[in-house]
Amino acid sequence: MTKALDFRRRREAKTDYNKRLSIIKGNLDKIVIRKTNRRIIGEVVRYNEGGDQVIAYVDSGLLASKYNWPSRSNRATAYLTGLMLAKVVKEKKLDRDTEYVLDIGLSSPVKNSIPFVFAKGCIDGGLKLRSGIEIKEEIYNYSNTDYAKEIMKEGGSKQFGKFVKDGVKVEELGSRFKEMKEKIASE
Repeated sequence: MTKALDFRRRREAKTDYNKRLSIIKGNLDKIVIRKTNRRIIGEVVRYNEGGDQVIAYVDSGLLASKYNWPSRSNRATAYLTGLMLAKVVKEKKLDRDTEYVLDIGLSSPVKNSIPFVFAKGCIDGGLKLRSGIEIKEEIYNYSNTDYAKEIMKEGGSKQFGKFVKDGVKVEELGSRFKEMKEKIASE
């Protein structure tokens, strides 16, 4: 008697097929967010029987090369990447008042986490997501520069060390974030 094996991606804990089936039944395009150690990746994906089709793609590495924003896997970068994805969708004229569903994959749905801040960036960029996401701007915009200054005085090399290593002044993160947000929105 042979034992039936689960699908390979289920065994490797890469796909939750029950969640995927419920998204497919909705007959909506997905906004997919994936977080790595250094980047945020966003895609608009359409289901196709032969395999999913990626319609639009954005990587936070583009923020580093095009806008000189340090590519990190943090909330501010996630928000800006979401704005860029919304911009790409509008440029490709894919919007057509379409409603999208958010696919966070195997990430835990924790309030104010990176996938939801990314989704907030998409919403602020003009995309319609089927969700009730409410996130305060202070969560992702480095508005508390006093906190950053205090941490740096206390030797906050662990928290902001990579920014300092890249030549970014921690005190200017708030103003740089606002500048990047305006640049992405205006182009």
